[in-house]
Amino acid sequence: MEIREYFTPLLKWWWLIVSATLVAGISSFWATQQQPDVYRSTTALMIGNAIENPNPSNNDLYITQQLAAGYVNLANRASVRNDALEALGLDRLPKDIVVRQLTGTNIIEIIVTDTDQARAQAVAAELARQLVLRSPTSQAEENTFVNELLSNYETAIVETRDQLAAKQEELGNLTSARDIARAQTEIAEMESSLRTLETNYTTLLASTEQGATNTVQIIENANFPYNPVNPNPLITIIIASGIGFVLSASAAYIMEYLDDTIKTENVVMKLTELPTLAGIADIKSDENHRLVTISHPRAPVSEAFRILRTGIQYTSVDNPNRSLLITSSIPGEGKSTTSANLAVVLAQAGFNVLLIDSDLRLPSQHEMFDLPNKRGLTNLLLDFDATKREEEIRLLINDSVQSTRVEGLQLLTSGLIPPNPSELLGSKKMKMLLDALLKQYDYVIFDSPPVLSVTDAVILSTQVDAALLVIRANKSRKGQLKQSVKQLGEVRTNLIGCVLNSLSPKSQGYSAYYYYKEPYQADGKDVHSNGTGETGKLRRRLLGGETKKAV
Repeated sequence: MEIREYFTPLLKWWWLIVSATLVAGISSFWATQQQPDVYRSTTALMIGNAIENPNPSNNDLYITQQLAAGYVNLANRASVRNDALEALGLDRLPKDIVVRQLTGTNIIEIIVTDTDQARAQAVAAELARQLVLRSPTSQAEENTFVNELLSNYETAIVETRDQLAAKQEELGNLTSARDIARAQTEIAEMESSLRTLETNYTTLLASTEQGATNTVQIIENANFPYNPVNPNPLITIIIASGIGFVLSASAAYIMEYLDDTIKTENVVMKLTELPTLAGIADIKSDENHRLVTISHPRAPVSEAFRILRTGIQYTSVDNPNRSLLITSSIPGEGKSTTSANLAVVLAQAGFNVLLIDSDLRLPSQHEMFDLPNKRGLTNLLLDFDATKREEEIRLLINDSVQSTRVEGLQLLTSGLIPPNPSELLGSKKMKMLLDALLKQYDYVIFDSPPVLSVTDAVILSTQVDAALLVIRANKSRKGQLKQSVKQLGEVRTNLIGCVLNSLSPKSQGYSAYYYYKEPYQADGKDVHSNGTGETGKLRRRLLGGETKKAV
């Protein structure tokens, strides 16, 4: 697969991708413009005083972190929210309130986002206050006596330490054994007294907020948010547009993956290993336009049929394929239109061509050429007798075929629709009739039924020199094409190639065949229109010599 094929879905569905990207971008722009400005206020609380302790233990850190998790859970409960709502006198709290514990710490953060700046700050501050009120040390009033006692202990400890230091200095200057013993006894008593004072002080301090573990203190007051915190509208638009592009591009690839139709000649080659002899642009279905090689001989689509003609001729130069079957996998793929226009360009090249409508179930060539269908192939088969003289056979054939408005092209319509088309087309008489027709015509083109609809095409393909399979772009399915090639291969049909039909300017295979808007011309004349003279003689010589024209 070529690199450009990976981008084929993007090129095919570009309008969907562009539309989705624009819709997503415009919608996000409109949405951001409709959103009011929002403001965010933040406050922080700390559990315990482990962070202030120069040498906190692991137990202190663990306990305060567990307590912080408990306070976070408490702050998210309805009772705390309702108390804060009542204290502020509000009808409702903002919807965007986040209470979280900073990972690995004993710090709690309260974040309130609201469209009102003052309300965001007030709610954050009140929620912090509610947590402080629910902490044990904040529920009791401070005891003045305890504070005074702590102050006295601090003074006594300082004085005792000073006295102990002085006594130790005095001990160093004593020489008498009695004085030294007395000083050592006093120092021991002072050390014991100091330990008692420190123990009492520590115990008393732990009973206050200053020394307790389960305490809540606000370390960062709720700030007043002056600036909005709305997301950057440009980033939002870019992200939305990117999402729209990715989703639509993914949808394009999914639709291409689910689409089982054939679009390019590369797909045909991979499925069948057959060449695509020509790509034919879409032709209007009404009868006046289907014969485009007559109505618009200089149009690019007419040139495509001439390319098909050349491709058929060069598939076997030494032994030309003079009898050619045109078929398709299913109805509606353009086999009849292809057969008619191919017959026309062969006649325009100077060949004697007979187009046979061998679709004995749903004939259409007589309508395309606006000719009657009273007598045709079925009548000729019934009257044909290979034992008759060659002149009688020639008269019988001439009596059955009809001339068209194209010089050198005659049409053998289907005739009456028989009850047994397959048996007629596969009969020995059909083979002998074809041999007789090839004596009078340079090319005999069969417009046959679809391969997968009935067995007629498969049976008739064994009678002709070669077969051509018509594929309609964006309609013919891969499985149907493979099945058709398989059935024709089982009877050893000489399948020389395919025609990719109904290409539209937007289709992937169109540019491979249509480079120019005007055909290549000389002196204002279509060089392909010369069906007689030297050009016609030269082309007939490719068939091995001059052939007799039909009488």
